[in-house]
Amino acid sequence: MFDGPFFYVYRDNAGKWRWRLRAAGNHKIIADSAEGYVSKGGAEEAAARVQRDAPRALIVTEDS
Repeated sequence: MFDGPFFYVYRDNAGKWRWRLRAAGNHKIIADSAEGYVSKGGAEEAAARVQRDAPRALIVTEDS
């Protein structure tokens, strides 16, 4: 199996396509699609957007 982090695209029980981002090493889920997609390509495109945009994302912390 792959040692680095990876996106796993799969079909859920309702027949929709989803993605999960799995961690390096232990492969635990660290992010997932919040919605199902009609097509596998739609789920793959969404995962690719996360992969592309995440390095530019800010970390916003709530003040409390």
